[in-house]
Amino acid sequence: MRFASFVHAGRESYGVLTADDRILDLPKADRTLPATLLGFIAGGEASLDRARRLLASPAPADLEPMAAIALQAPIPRPTKNVFCVGRNYLDHVAEGYRERGTETKLPEAPQFFTKPPTAVIGPGAAFAIDPAVSVKIDYEVELALIIGTAGRDIPAERAWEHIFGVTILNDITARDLQRRHDQWFKGKGLDRSCPLGPIVVTKDEIADPDAIELSLTVNGQQRQRGKVGQMIFPIPEIIRSLSAGLTLEPGDIIATGTPSGVGYAMVPPQYLALGDEVVAEISGIGKLVTPIVAYRRG
Repeated sequence: MRFASFVHAGRESYGVLTADDRILDLPKADRTLPATLLGFIAGGEASLDRARRLLASPAPADLEPMAAIALQAPIPRPTKNVFCVGRNYLDHVAEGYRERGTETKLPEAPQFFTKPPTAVIGPGAAFAIDPAVSVKIDYEVELALIIGTAGRDIPAERAWEHIFGVTILNDITARDLQRRHDQWFKGKGLDRSCPLGPIVVTKDEIADPDAIELSLTVNGQQRQRGKVGQMIFPIPEIIRSLSAGLTLEPGDIIATGTPSGVGYAMVPPQYLALGDEVVAEISGIGKLVTPIVAYRRG
């Protein structure tokens, strides 16, 4: 199934997409369901079973055409920071060392950092460049995992049991801040620097995770392309490593890394500029569009 959070007629809700490009408003169809997709995910298999039954025979009054709604990030305000994996594609690691003129060294374990909830925005929402803060804004298309079942010390072979579904994430990064502070959080944590969406695809629709293809364009020019199978640390290992001594909870978001083609590693570097349109795309999920605009104070 495919889920989305949205606003319709001034009301925030969520639903499941139908085969004829409509969305079934789940809280409207069943008032016993939670008011948010985050609450729905926490309901586990019981929530999914109810959604399947409603989808099998939806009431016309509970269906909305996709064109009539405004999509939000699937989880508009996460309850925790977004977990992220850095340097998880070999070609991306290599381009970073090449840009610095040093020998490539692969990470020996997943390298984790986070983005705060204030970074999350939805499809079509703009990222604003503030030159007083950063002049080297970059992009990174990533497959994001949404946790469905809580767990700690999760073995790799059971990792997918804890995943609800997947979506698209653009890890917008201030490269100058990243270098200046000699760590990743500040450069990765700016307001609106985590576009997310447009939908969540449940794990049962993923036949072969390694075959999932990621790509990104800026103003129609392709910058990034890769496959999940190129990850240094595959999804089960990410879950195993992150959950060691750390409880993952329903609705937690995990960005899994980006392939090569980022702006700072191009010759010459190609950072984002005012008026740019960034389109992150992942096969089987869709496209996540982010316009780049000027920050206005006050």
